[in-house]
Amino acid sequence: MHRRIIVPSALAASLLLAIPASAADFKIGAPGIGDSYYPASGNGGYDVSHYDLRLKYQPATDLLEGTATILATTTQNLSRFNLDFGLKVDEVRVNGRVAKFATSGDHELEVTPAAPLEKNKPVSIVVRYAGKPSEVKIGGWSAWARTPDGGVAAQEPDSAVWWFPSNDHPLDKATFDISVLVPDGHQAISNGVLQSQSSKLGWTRFNWRSNKPQATYLATLAVGKFDITTDRTANGLPVLNAYSKDLGDNGGAARASVERTTEVAEWLESVFGPYPFNSLGGYVPNVTSGFALETQTRPFYSPRQFANGANVSVVVHELAHQWYGDSVSVADWKDIWVNEGFARYSQWLWSEKEGEGTAQELADYVYRTRAADDPFWTVKPGDPGAEDQFHIAVYDRGALALQALRNEVGDEDFFAILKGWPQEHAYGNARVTDFVKYAERVSGKPLAGLFDTWLYQPVKPAAPAASAAGLASGPAAPTGRAAKTVKPAQPKSWKKIAETNAIHESEHGQR
Repeated sequence: MHRRIIVPSALAASLLLAIPASAADFKIGAPGIGDSYYPASGNGGYDVSHYDLRLKYQPATDLLEGTATILATTTQNLSRFNLDFGLKVDEVRVNGRVAKFATSGDHELEVTPAAPLEKNKPVSIVVRYAGKPSEVKIGGWSAWARTPDGGVAAQEPDSAVWWFPSNDHPLDKATFDISVLVPDGHQAISNGVLQSQSSKLGWTRFNWRSNKPQATYLATLAVGKFDITTDRTANGLPVLNAYSKDLGDNGGAARASVERTTEVAEWLESVFGPYPFNSLGGYVPNVTSGFALETQTRPFYSPRQFANGANVSVVVHELAHQWYGDSVSVADWKDIWVNEGFARYSQWLWSEKEGEGTAQELADYVYRTRAADDPFWTVKPGDPGAEDQFHIAVYDRGALALQALRNEVGDEDFFAILKGWPQEHAYGNARVTDFVKYAERVSGKPLAGLFDTWLYQPVKPAAPAASAAGLASGPAAPTGRAAKTVKPAQPKSWKKIAETNAIHESEHGQR
């Protein structure tokens, strides 16, 4: 027998390695991830990699029962951690063992595992829960909409807390498997690819998979009675669109718009590069809201978006978000311009493509029709504040900034920037300052001053600045009495683009 001899110094070292960290080394995870606008959103101490949601929903009563399995990795020694959730929890297990839990605030679920969790270790969390999402109010509003035949979860910046526990902030993206059991005759629509569908004893189960990192607010669920169309793109990507059976007079216009999803996505690939996800589509449930939302792979559209007829422009906007907002997401909600400014500008580019007004003409129109004393100019798209996060200035003034950039660097560099940015930051997060630096690197030009003028100054850029940026380059805008009688020519696409302005409105005032 060979006996291993351990010298004293080696023995001491091995004993040190064997001694677990003391209780003092384990800390409570932060109840917020550190967002500038929403300090309570998200949580600290761990990073989620995958959500597995197994749900059962009864449309007649709005009862949602669920088991959420969350796979994560600790980022610190944790004695306790939080999840964001609003429904009643029955049980929590961490690494297979029953954990203690309590609630605090509007949506904090405080979990104390049976044993502290060491840093950089995998952890599995299972939460069993049940409740009626429509009865949960946080800050006086709900992201869960009841419909005549079911319910829908779609909202920004929060929607997850109404139907599954999560680390609810775009900084912590994860992949998703969502399995939903609903009564026969109903369908469950969610993100990604429908993996399978099966029926038994009066219930049908739908299994969805979203295999690329996804922010929690971009996860969606719609239960109801839908007409569903399916197809594949030229590249083999599955396409699924769904329409409530009771859309009334808006049904035809909704279909005429959303059924052009494949065409729009193919065009956007020429602008932004390869489509970043595993499926494509959209859905229109019978809700009373007026907004649309870029839920990942399958945007949500309110029927009212099509009240005045077909509007492909809103489809362009939401699909553009698949690159700008979904694949590349905000690092902080104050960086909302990297989502909305680009989605709006994509509508201007579509108008240019369709021969209904160039992006330059649309930019000139926005600049000329907004007087210097219009509150529009006091909102700073680069940091608008939580109350003005979805203000029209973030969209239109945000798009103005991009036209100014295009005129400054030229089309070759500008479109290289639009295509390169979502490739460089694919499936990650970024800030406005990151985009400025990227644009400077690609163009070789100093651009901080240009972006400061168009994104951060709470005033209308003066005529010299507008002229230098290639905006309002036609005849000088009239003043005095003439200003009331002479108006700039309105681009043909303007009305349809303006009809999509409700994309940033919701039933609680702001999306």
